[in-house]
Parts: sequence; structure tokens; C-alpha cells
Amino acid sequence: MPDTPAPPVILGDEPGSFPHGVLAERHPAIIRQVRDAFPYGPDIHHALDALLASCTEGVIEPLPADAHDRDRWRAWGLDAYAGRSWFEVPWLWSESYFYRRLLDAVGYFGPGPWQGIDPFRPFKLAELDARETDEELAALDGLAARPAEERAHALLHGSLWGNRADLGFRLSDAGAEGRAAVPALVADDSEDLWPLLPASDAATGTLCLVADNAGRELIPDLLLAAHLLAHGRTGRVVLHVKPYPYYVSDATTSDIVDALRRLTAAPGEAAVYGRRLWAAMADGTLAVRAHPFAAAPLPYARMPDDLRAEFAAATLTLVKGDLNYRRLVGDRLWPPTTPFTDVTAHFPGPVAALRTLKSDVITGLTADTEAALVAAEGQRWRTGGTRALVQVRK
Repeated sequence: MPDTPAPPVILGDEPGSFPHGVLAERHPAIIRQVRDAFPYGPDIHHALDALLASCTEGVIEPLPADAHDRDRWRAWGLDAYAGRSWFEVPWLWSESYFYRRLLDAVGYFGPGPWQGIDPFRPFKLAELDARETDEELAALDGLAARPAEERAHALLHGSLWGNRADLGFRLSDAGAEGRAAVPALVADDSEDLWPLLPASDAATGTLCLVADNAGRELIPDLLLAAHLLAHGRTGRVVLHVKPYPYYVSDATTSDIVDALRRLTAAPGEAAVYGRRLWAAMADGTLAVRAHPFAAAPLPYARMPDDLRAEFAAATLTLVKGDLNYRRLVGDRLWPPTTPFTDVTAHFPGPVAALRTLKSDVITGLTADTEAALVAAEGQRWRTGGTRALVQVRK
């Protein structure tokens, strides 16, 4: 870690801040959306009302005594935070616990008729079924004739940008980023990434891909995995997903199945990718891991030993998305020029981050890049999702 003291963890107690807006506005909106998405009965409506009151005006309450994961959450800090305002505990912890309590409110953990029903599934499926998804998958047909290396770069950018990606490898005209005063990629270590995944006729290494969102953002992750396997850049891909629905759109095993079905049912090259991935699941070269720590309210610096051993054994761990970035570097207001290599020194093996910027946390920028971003947008560049990065620690 850096020699200078780490800044404090981010809280949600400052009115007008991005974290405060998530707790005060986004979470109540999510409760309303979930309520409207299903024909829940009065008991669940009452539970959602209670959660709304708790997270806006009340305090953090402990899990029920019979909760299957109560001891785990106590180890993750519940005893220290129960009875305190949601706004006065670490923002990462508060956000994560909100989703855990939301699942309780809708009966996800049962027993009962709503056990195991993903409250966010309608939103995920709507993305998969959108016309834009058809257009993005159709772009794969044009990509098929390009050289393998060019396809790899295109699919990497597709995974980076998620549903804003152009899988036809035309994120902009060829010289647009070079001409821009502030490029869309605020940091780009992609040239350091590819040597960690060298092409081989007998690739034996393992790539751990820590997924972010489901729906149209999971599909590019799967396409990238399929390409890396097919072209000998890795012998195996382990896709790390959430053990239960989380942060509205975070990917679970069920979401992988939905995405694979969407691919295999599509025409053209998309179906080829889908069948390749389906076969990879069957022969074990594509595996799924849903470790409980994937939904922990803690940074990866505090990962358990078994997960640490998995990442240590991997050739590379590819960490996707904003939330996973916050967990990777620590959910703190680091000075943006803090070296990425310093804040990821705790990670047990080579690690790369693919992330669009949707929260305040950022590291690894040059001073000139930070100054140009601030001059152009103030601090909005941190949270607007219009900037992205590829960062690598070998």
C-alpha cells in the first residue's frame, strides 16, 4: 500500500455527495421499482415499507436470528453497525447491506412461494430482449473476418464498455481519441495486459474473470472469454459471479444461463459463440464460481484464504466494473494520482481492471489527465459513466 496514510473510507453522510444521493434517492427508487415489478402480497408490501422507512429515516437493524448467513454478516461488521444510521457507516457496507435486506423483504431466502425469485430479473431480461442487443450481436458477423488480434482488442473494448460497446470495433473514428483533449479512456494499460495472456497451441493457464452486470453487459464478457479460449490465450476461464441477486444488475449463475440462451438462439456468429461457450461449460474449460465473498461489503484486501488461493493460482484475474474496482483498490477518496500498483499490492496475483467510471473512487491517473478532466467537467467525470479505464498490475 502507499507510504502515505490511506484516506478514510467513503461514507454517505455528506448531503449533495454522490454516495448520499445513492442512499437517499436511488435506494428508495429501487424499492419502488421492485414493488411494481411483481404482484407481491401484503406481507411483502409491508416489509418493503419497513425497509424504506429504515434506510431513509431509521437505523441499521440486525438480520433475523434464523437468517442463514447471520454469523457471516456479523463477521463482516454487522454488530458494529447495527443501530447506526445508514448514512454514517462505510458506503460500501451500507449499499451491500441494503440489497441483503431487500432480498429478505421480498422473501428471496424463504421459506415461502417467493423463495429464490430474483426481484431484478424483469429488468435484466428486458435488456437481453432489447433491439439494441440484436444490433450488437449482429455486429459480430462483421467482426468475424477481421484478424484474431483485432478481434481480441474489439472484444476487450466490448467488455470494458458493456452495453455502450461497439462490437464492430468502431468505438469512434480511428483518430478520435488521439484528437480529443480528454480521451474517453483515462488510463489504458491494455498493452500490458496481452503479454499476460500469450497465444499458445497448448494453453494451460487459468483466467479468473470477476463479472459485473448481467444482461447486455454480461454478453461481451462471455464473448471475450470464448475468444480467449478459442485462440489459446488461456486454457480455462473461471467466471466469478454473485451468489444471489445484488446491486440490481450484478450477474448470477442464472444470468449466465439466460445470456448463453440468448446467444445460442441468435443468428449468425452470435450463435457460434453461444455454442462454443455452452460446450466449454460442459467440458470444464468455462466454469462458474459464486463465492459468498463476492457479495461481501468489504474490499478484496480482506478476502478469505480460499478465494485468495484461487486468485493466486490464476494466470490473471480480470476485474470488471465499478463496484469491483471499489473493492479492489479500497472504497476511499484516493488522490487520483495514487499508483494503481500500490493500492492493489495486496492482491495475490496479476490483476487487471476494466471499468467505466460511475463512482468517485479513482487511482492511477497522471497529473495532466486529472487536470484536463477537472478543467473539462469539474468532478462529474468520476460518476457519469462516460469515461473508462484499463489498468494492469503484473
